[in-house]
Amino acid sequence: MKRSAVLFTAAALLAGCVSVSVGTSDGPALTYYVLADARPAPVAAPSSNASARIAIQSVSADPLADSLSIVYSRRPGERAFYQFASWTERPPRRLAQLAEQRLEARGRFAAVTHLGQPLQSDWLLTLAVETIVHDVSSTPGRAQLTLRADLIHRRDRSRVAHRLFSAAPPVAEAAAPAAVAAFAVATADVLDQLAEWVETSVAAHPVR
Repeated sequence: MKRSAVLFTAAALLAGCVSVSVGTSDGPALTYYVLADARPAPVAAPSSNASARIAIQSVSADPLADSLSIVYSRRPGERAFYQFASWTERPPRRLAQLAEQRLEARGRFAAVTHLGQPLQSDWLLTLAVETIVHDVSSTPGRAQLTLRADLIHRRDRSRVAHRLFSAAPPVAEAAAPAAVAAFAVATADVLDQLAEWVETSVAAHPVR
């Protein structure tokens, strides 16, 4: 709690050009943003030979990523929060949802679900957000997103593949709306890589 208070205070002191300033005369309005996929995959017909079933689980990594606060950084090793901008949902959970939608739309699996649903699955894909930060060390900065993925064979609980996926598209201006738009592009870039990797890895390790 103390750490969060310090970070929030730092955001208030350092916000400047990276704060959301639109609001009423009584004070700025708090705006909530949806983390989106800038290039959602068109829904494809399920493949006739699709048999593998996969479940997706969000796991913890960076504590600041696992919050509703939108994070920015002016210097390496330092983090602060946008004062009046927030996510509608914690990025790790939201990215897991978007990954599920992306894999399901591509039609290469018999079933795509999230862990906890009462459905059997052959594979478990765990996703951890290592970084989701608007880097403004050089303005207007970049939207840095790094996602760690592990593909686990559920029958014997063996990890068959592991990879980090990263993207850092430019941000149009040092402000929350532009950062959110760039994070949508970063999300699409990462999911493009992730979907291809998951499908290739599963095909290389057929379930018997």
